Amino acid sequence: MSKDHEIIIAGFGGQGVLFAGLVLAHAGMTAGRNVAWIPSYGPEMRGGTANCTVIVSDEEIGSPIVSRPSEAIVMNEPSLSKYAPLVKPGGTLVVNSSLIKSKVDRTDIRVLEIPANDVAFELGNDRVANMVALGALLAATEALPMDVVEAALPETLGPSKERFVAPNVAALRRGAKLVAELGIPAG
Repeated sequence: MSKDHEIIIAGFGGQGVLFAGLVLAHAGMTAGRNVAWIPSYGPEMRGGTANCTVIVSDEEIGSPIVSRPSEAIVMNEPSLSKYAPLVKPGGTLVVNSSLIKSKVDRTDIRVLEIPANDVAFELGNDRVANMVALGALLAATEALPMDVVEAALPETLGPSKERFVAPNVAALRRGAKLVAELGIPAG
């Protein structure tokens, strides 16, 4: 039986949070699930706030508005402050520990501290931190199968950005591997 996933991905503009959500939405459609993707961003192109909501469901989606996400990825401190309190009990919060030093004091959710920026730098591409965090979320929640998300990357990027598929796939896989290394069970 599949679980509905209401996911918020948030950070600064330029961190790829909207792209990560779009990849999830494309993958959800490919998997035959119902999806909604709602982007939101401040007036600045880079450095301002950005977030998106992605719903992946087996049922029709009545409203794309999510006030209590089942999962969230937060890429910076302001996003942690805003979204960590909103995650539903039993939910999962992926925290980019490369940029976020605050600790989450909730015990009713799973918190995955993933050094997304550090890992992206190790992979040789600091722009894939979003995919490291997304890979961790996918491994921890099984919101969508990893192979379906990987297969959605070429379509999401488009033919002119085909050269970015491999680095994004590598980042997804490394994020998932981190979850396994931390011994976090899927669910």
